[in-house]
Amino acid sequence: MQLPIPHPDALAASQALKQRIAQEIHSHAGWIPFSRFMELALYAPRLGYYSGGAAKLGKDGDFTTAPEITPLFGATLANLATELISAPEDGLSPNILEFGAGTGQLAFDILTELQTIGSSIDAYYIVELSAELRARQEQKLSAFPQVRWLDSLPAVFSGVVVANEVLDAMPVELVLKGEHGWLQRGVGLHESVGDEIVFSTIDRPADAALVAQIPDADVLAVDYLTEVHPVAIGFMHSLAAMLKGGAGGAAFLFDYGFPAAEYYLEQRDQGTLMCHYRHHAHPDPFYLPGLQDITAHVDFTAMTEAAMAGGLDVLGYTSQAGFLLEAGISQLLLRTPPENVMRYLPQANAMQKLLSPAEMGELFKVLVVGINAALPERFLRQDRSHRLGI
Repeated sequence: MQLPIPHPDALAASQALKQRIAQEIHSHAGWIPFSRFMELALYAPRLGYYSGGAAKLGKDGDFTTAPEITPLFGATLANLATELISAPEDGLSPNILEFGAGTGQLAFDILTELQTIGSSIDAYYIVELSAELRARQEQKLSAFPQVRWLDSLPAVFSGVVVANEVLDAMPVELVLKGEHGWLQRGVGLHESVGDEIVFSTIDRPADAALVAQIPDADVLAVDYLTEVHPVAIGFMHSLAAMLKGGAGGAAFLFDYGFPAAEYYLEQRDQGTLMCHYRHHAHPDPFYLPGLQDITAHVDFTAMTEAAMAGGLDVLGYTSQAGFLLEAGISQLLLRTPPENVMRYLPQANAMQKLLSPAEMGELFKVLVVGINAALPERFLRQDRSHRLGI
């Protein structure tokens, strides 16, 4: 792969993480599940991708998210949150909780828009697992005293929850259809000359509970490789318990993914796992651990089933484009007069990236779940909940 060469300090950090992972493999008889490798690569203290000090988002990072493209994304969510919180028939309290706030840009845009429209909230909670990202958020959001940081989801919450590109960053299990049944892919150490640590894949018989997450697993072809999402499913159960304990809540989950019927297509026989390094996408999860993101598309059917099992209602499921259009992003753009070309065109082009089917508009989906809450009726025009197969 022709990828950018990292700084020597970054290479040293990656090497230290490889040694940490190798120790984990040695202590578990030469094998760890892929989910554990992914967890360490992303979240090992001080060394993992999200736990280290390197920039992750924007032009200097490895990928770009919707809030980094335009403040219109956050402004749209702020207006919709205000609409929901003020609805007399809903039980939502004037609170917002964001899980995994990245650079803090989305929180900044939401809070700025709330000030602009004269809408107030009691608190803006951020659940952030990365100490490095939390430090950046604290600096970015220093002008907003209502922001409070949490180390984990609270036991009870009432209000609006936002999770933008959170589910795709949760560790997944890899499973492979073998000649005699399904196998769970794990990670071991490849024998090599010298001190270089080389990881290799090792497959073992899969637990039936993992295979049960794949619809029509028996009819898929031998050598079919895919992901299942026990960590993300566990997160949805926790989210459901948190919202069910409150007076009312609505959670908006933005991510790239598919319903189960599309996720496990025969043609998608190599799964969806992808790595991102300096705006280059490639499939090798063993490349420079700690310096690259590792993600997988989201099975939105599995997420919905977990939410419903926890007592939540499905309030909506649609494309990012359909959601943002119904939430009023076009009207917010028109605050800038089109005649003011120098200001209007950059904002219009940025909005187009969020909406275009060729960019984020169709690939990204929005799942909305909640209790004692409902989306405004206009969102029914874009709803695709029937595709979830629930």
